[in-house]
Formats: sequence, C-alpha cells, structure tokens
Amino acid sequence: MSTSYLQRLVEVMDQLRSPGGCPWDAEQTHESLIKYLLEESYEFIDTVAESDRAGMREELGDVLLQVYFHSRIAQDHPTDPFSIEDVAKVITEKLISRHPHVFGDKKVSGTQEVLANWEELKAAEKGRTSALDGVALSQPALSLINKLLYRAEKYGVEINVPSHQTDALATQESVGSALLAVIAWAHKNGIDPEDALRIQSKQIMRDIAKQESR
Repeated sequence: MSTSYLQRLVEVMDQLRSPGGCPWDAEQTHESLIKYLLEESYEFIDTVAESDRAGMREELGDVLLQVYFHSRIAQDHPTDPFSIEDVAKVITEKLISRHPHVFGDKKVSGTQEVLANWEELKAAEKGRTSALDGVALSQPALSLINKLLYRAEKYGVEINVPSHQTDALATQESVGSALLAVIAWAHKNGIDPEDALRIQSKQIMRDIAKQESR
C-alpha cells in the first residue's frame, strides 16, 4: 500500500528535525520562520495574479511546508505539544461547525447569509463581544484599517473617519489612483505611509474601545 505524499511530508519533516537530520531545520523556531511564511504567502499571491498554474502548485507547496514545519516544531513543546494531526482536526471540526447549512439542517438564502452565519458562529465560539476581538494587529496597516472599518460597521460602532472630498464614483482604478497620490505625497515629504496609517489604526481602536466602554 503506497504512502500518501502528505504522510511522506510528515516523515520528511520528522527526519529533518530529529537527531542526525538537518542542523538548520533543527534550530528553527516559530519566531524564526515567520518571515518565510509571509514571503511564501506573497509569492503564491503573485502566481495567482499571473494565472501561473505551475507556479501556484510550487508556491502552495511552500506554504504547506510552513504549516508542517510549524506543526513539527510544536510537537517539541515541553508542556503543550501538538501535531499536524491536531491542526487538521481543529480545522476540520471548525469547517463542519461553521457550515450548518451543509452539515446540519440550517437553511440559508444565499452567500450573504452564509457569511453572516459564519461571523455569528465565530463570535459565539470565541466568546467575542468587542469589535476588536480577534483582529490580527500585525497585518499590514492598509488591511488592518479595512478590517477595523468592517468590524466597526458590523458591531454598530460609530467612528470618526475623514471623508474623501470627491463626488467621483469609487472604482478600483479611482481608489488606486487616489491611494497612489497620497503615497507619493507622503514619500515626497519623508513620511512612511505604512507608519502613518498604523497610527490612524491605533486611533480607530481607541475610539472603538472608548465607545464600547460606555
């Protein structure tokens, strides 16, 4: 009976991390591998943008390697070890519980209701009561701002956001052009737009926390 490549990958990672394996692999930690997880994710995104099927296969493999690598490192934790099987178990159970319209008797009218149910179930599972709960603060400032605006709207939190003074229709092209102009303006004046936007994200979080505490 042949062994699946997923199982073979478990065996390869175990050999690399075990005595007599690779010194570099054995020295890695969750912290040291973070940059590679980010790089591989961005490289996969590039292949999708280019419709590069061969590249997608390769880059997905690199992303998968990071999942297996982190899981193998986690097995060596002295008090709270877990394996790739534990990781797979958690995500499998999560997918089933978050899709009651597929694995249960819940009825939905369409995609929007599916997304709404997902968010409600997620909030209930994690005991979330704040718009800020579960927001990944280490993500790039632009996506962080977008997430905070989404959460504020979803949780009914009013925040003060400067309005864009234009009557032009918002399209991908017009928004991209406006963002480019702002970034160029910041660059010309020696301002890091990422840092500037992150400062604004912190202000939004303070505003949300203040309103929720009332």
